[in-house]
Amino acid sequence: MIEITFLGTVSGIPSRRRGHPGIVLEYFGEEKDTLLFDCGEGTQSRLMGSGISFMKINKIFISHWHADHFAGLIPLIQTMNLEKRKKELMIFAPEAEKFVSNILDLGYFGCRFPILAMNLPTEGDKLTLIDKTREYEVYSIPVLHSVPTVAFAFKEKDRWSIKLDKLKKLGLHRGYWLKKLKRTGKAEYKGKEVKIEQVSNLKPGLKVVYSGDTKPCDNMVKISEKANLLIHDSTFLEDEEGKAHADVKQAAQIAKKSGVKKLILTHISRRYTSPKELLAEAKKVFKNTKVAYDGMKVKLKS
Repeated sequence: MIEITFLGTVSGIPSRRRGHPGIVLEYFGEEKDTLLFDCGEGTQSRLMGSGISFMKINKIFISHWHADHFAGLIPLIQTMNLEKRKKELMIFAPEAEKFVSNILDLGYFGCRFPILAMNLPTEGDKLTLIDKTREYEVYSIPVLHSVPTVAFAFKEKDRWSIKLDKLKKLGLHRGYWLKKLKRTGKAEYKGKEVKIEQVSNLKPGLKVVYSGDTKPCDNMVKISEKANLLIHDSTFLEDEEGKAHADVKQAAQIAKKSGVKKLILTHISRRYTSPKELLAEAKKVFKNTKVAYDGMKVKLKS
């Protein structure tokens, strides 16, 4: 299961109702993992209000280095330090080494835990595998903004689901041997080799995509293909010349082209005090759309 919490959903200047961008993705697999996508001003205080422990965040993914997407890193890292964090923190971003180093050099501050800065490609059209565990992978791809920017995809690995009817048909019974079967793809049962495809169905893993900031581009369609959820920048109701952002219809078109199941619009300009008009325009193109709000939680189950 995946639970996503929208900590901040505004574009540029915050309002009373919307704070700067920050999205937590909690993955509940065999082991729980907590990932943070962007970290605008006020992120740590909103984390405290959400019930999510910032000390459990292992990885932070910064889409680009505009202050509304990263300024919360400075106090968050220093608070982790004051709370005596020892565990490594990984920060993935375009030009990560340069900007993370600058952040750590600010003020009279010494960090007691390791921070690993991971640079991400900002040119081309290739999906780059930037992180992987036994249960999931994270990809990035360059997108079209006014500064080097990437979008991210979290992809749970496909997994085999044991079917009792298939076991019964082959005269097999549940037991410890199934753990080895899942782990290696084959196992021995009473002297007979059993392959996992004989007794299982392959279950597609969940996929969540986060655009950061971007104008419509082919790379967003590529990374979003068949996602369970697309979280997309939708700053304006209509396209505004000279602005490197998507409007709500453009975000909906990306969702439609890439065949996603659900679209959530975020990074909303403070000029829109109600989401109704934004939602109505997006739904003309892609029906299964919602507009994010601060504190919103979304659960995904495979």
